[in-house]
Parts: sequence; C-alpha cells; structure tokens
Amino acid sequence: MKHKAALILFMSVVPLAGTAQDAAPLSAIDWLSESVVEPPTSQNQRPRPPVDEPPVTGDASTPQITVTPLDAPSNDPVGLLASDVTGLPKSLWSSSDVDTVIALTQAQAQPSLPAMREMLVTLLLAEADPPRGARPEASLFLARVDALLALGALPQAQSLLEAAGTDDAETFRRYFDVALLTGTENDACTMMDNGAGVAPTYPARIFCLARSGDWRTAALTLNTHRVLGDVTPAEEALLTRFLDADLFEGEAPLPPPDRTTPLQFRLREAIGEPMPTRELPLPFAHADLRNITGWKAQLDAAERLSRAGAISGSELLGFYTAREPSASGGVWDRVADIQRFDAAVSADDAEAVARHLPAAWDAMTSIRAEVPFASVYGDMLADLSLTGDAKELAVTIGLLSSQYEAVAQANPTADPFLAGVARGFPDPVAAQTDRESTVLAAFGPADPPEALTALADEGKLGEALLRAISDFNAGYAGDPEAVTGALSFFRSVGLEDTARRAALQYLLLERRT
Repeated sequence: MKHKAALILFMSVVPLAGTAQDAAPLSAIDWLSESVVEPPTSQNQRPRPPVDEPPVTGDASTPQITVTPLDAPSNDPVGLLASDVTGLPKSLWSSSDVDTVIALTQAQAQPSLPAMREMLVTLLLAEADPPRGARPEASLFLARVDALLALGALPQAQSLLEAAGTDDAETFRRYFDVALLTGTENDACTMMDNGAGVAPTYPARIFCLARSGDWRTAALTLNTHRVLGDVTPAEEALLTRFLDADLFEGEAPLPPPDRTTPLQFRLREAIGEPMPTRELPLPFAHADLRNITGWKAQLDAAERLSRAGAISGSELLGFYTAREPSASGGVWDRVADIQRFDAAVSADDAEAVARHLPAAWDAMTSIRAEVPFASVYGDMLADLSLTGDAKELAVTIGLLSSQYEAVAQANPTADPFLAGVARGFPDPVAAQTDRESTVLAAFGPADPPEALTALADEGKLGEALLRAISDFNAGYAGDPEAVTGALSFFRSVGLEDTARRAALQYLLLERRT
C-alpha cells in the first residue's frame, strides 16, 4: 500500500477547537478496538501436566516468568521526516531516558496555536535514534502514533505504521482502526489474513470475512464461538445483526456502547444504526469524509478536523466547493461565502475579491480556520491590486501564511510591529500592547529558560522541545513569561521560522484555549 500524502498534510495546521473532546490529553487513546491478540507461541503456552505427575511446587501460585528477546529490532527510530527535512539532528532523543520522553509525549495538551501543532507533529514524525533504555516493544513509537491519533492526524499515523511494518499486535491494532475510519479496511483485512504475526479477535475476523463476501464462514465463526463463550453478549448482539440485519427489522436499536471503538462504529453503521461522529473522539470525524456520507456530514467533519489542524486548507476548500448549497444558515452560509470569494479569486477580479473577502474571512474566523485559509489564498491575494480595507485584510492573511516575511517586505505600510516580527527584528518603539511586549522580549534581551538550554546542552534537544511546546501552550492561557521563554528557546536552537510563525499567530489570532 502506498503511503498517504503525510508530508503535505502535516504542514497544514490551524487553531484548535475549544470543545472538551477535542481538547483531551494526547494520551487519552481509550477507543482502540480489540481487533487482534498476540498469537500463542511455545514460550507463552503453559502445557498441562499429566494428572499423575507429582507437583513441582509447594503452592498454587504462578511463578513470575520474564522473556527478553535478544537483539530484537525496535520501531522507535522509525520516522517519515529525515533530518534534512526537519532541521533536527538524528540524536534528538538519544541522550534522553525513554520513559521520560514517553511521559512528555503523553502529557502534551492539544496545541494552542498552529505553529505549536506543526512543531509537535514534526517531532512525532522525525527519524531519530532511540533514547536510552529503548525496548524491543517500541513503547516510544507507539506513544508517538497515539499522539498522532489523538491529534486526528490519521494519514500521518497510517504512513508511520506502514513504514514500521504491521506484523505485531499493538502496531496492527492501530493500523486496523485507522483503516476502519478512513475507508481502507479491505486492505487492512487482507493484511490481517496474510499476516503471520497477528491473530484477529473473533469480531474482527467476522467483520473481515463478511467484507470479503464470505458471509457463510462469518456466520459459522460467530455461531461456533458463541457456543464456546468466546464472544460477549454485546458482541453477539451486534455481530448477529451485522450478519443478518433483516431478522431484526422493526426492533429497537441496540443500546449505545459504553466505549465506542472504530470496529463497533463501522458495525453499527452497517446495520443502519450509525453513531454521530460529533459525539465521538476527533479521529472518528475522518469517517464522515468518505464518499458514502452526505455533504452536510462531510462539511461538519471537515470543519471540525480543520479546527484541529488535521486536514489541509486545500482539503477544506475542496469540501466547500464540491457542489452548490441548497439551504442557508450555519455551514451553508459559510459555503456560499467561500464559493463567491473563490470564484472572484479564480477570475482574478480584484474588485470582486475586495467585495467578498470580508465575508469569507469572517466565515473562517468563526470556525478558527484562518491559517488554512491563508495557506490557500495568501499568495493569490498578494498578487492582486487591492486597496483600503481589503488590502489591509489581505496583508493580515499574508502574515498568517508561510510567506509572512515576503508579505512584510512588500508592504511597507503594514503594521510596523507585525512587520518587524515577520522579519525577525520587531521595533521596540512600535510595541503597544502586552502581547507585543511579550513577543518583543523573546526577540530581544530575554535569555532562553535555563532549564531548557541545559537540556539542549546535554544533547536532549527533543526533550527540551517537548517541554518548550508545553510551556508555550500553558503560557498562551495566561502566562506571558512562559510564552517569551518558549519563543526565545526556539530561536536559540535555530527554529526561527517556528518562533516567528508562533509569534505572529499569538498576536493576530485573538482567542483563548
């Protein structure tokens, strides 16, 4: 299977929604399906002794047995982004303790601003030597994947899993669930059938048999293991309806599960009892992007994922322009506003652009999608001969794009402090607000926090960057000194672009987490 366009998608970042679900800690991956189990091997099977064999111990307790594979390869170094892409050394983690890096990865909150999300995703996707104490079970690799899943970055997580190989239970478990949510489950089922390293649980096996058209074997499998007690009553009820929904026509829907997994989600969808993804963790929203869902559901999911930075601006635009809206209000008004603006830009009509730009910008601001909007239209707006308020707004949008420095240089009448930040030399005289003073300190006299620089000096750059991201996120909620310290540290280790983009977003995107 070919890798998805992860290297393009991960660069698109936008402010995050303030909902409780979407703001959950990155370690909260409690929705994974129990789709595979470790296959029994000669080491972990315990043979039953003959009944006439004398006991070998004086009590009935089970002895502790530890099995340590010798020289087993680990997935911890696997990544999608090489050092020449990230600008980060391969020794990113090598001087840190593996448990410390895992704990820091799991403790990350949802990023406060796009630049912080991009920095975090870069760390999660980077190729790097493993930390001290890395183990064959690749706990850090799995923590990185789980963090990507929590961010809603399913294409990137899928590509990372494919790069590592999916021949162990914990890796394939994640791959299988990503496939269920992105509509590539047939490939996952084929891999499950052909993979010697994983053994499917009975619900997963029955699902894949039915997907392949072998309904008879699926039904036989369910009946056999129902008799043996290998499936729970809830699994039995769901799988029975999945295999023959007509038998239950007119009956009340099944009660909602206490914990919805991707496999349960797809089984319920198949029996005509779909679960709204807006009530489920962020990654489930990807399921509504599939062609089998209605346009309204696609739009709602695309906006939710865009708020979380999980899809690119071009993808969001693709859903907005897919067809003509047939209603008004809410998302339909945003669709109409974007379509009118996009048509004006496509026609290179400066007058029409000036007329429709404010409404389009308001639409994107209302869903916190300013940065993806800027990523799509920033360059186009810079090439148009706009004047007045439209010109000022176009400059703001340009400063939120990747071409922020060029925009500042081409517009001498732009806000002097913002233009200075974009060039890396903010004017102290132009600083008028508390936030501007916070940013000014990071680009001026403030030294990076000693704790972070000490880690970097010890070769623990990745650990220091994770802590700096956490500091910035905490500071964004009301601690200016933490924001100054994080920005100053990014600059001190050569991440100037990250610092400038974060500073511009901090100044231009007026919101609270």
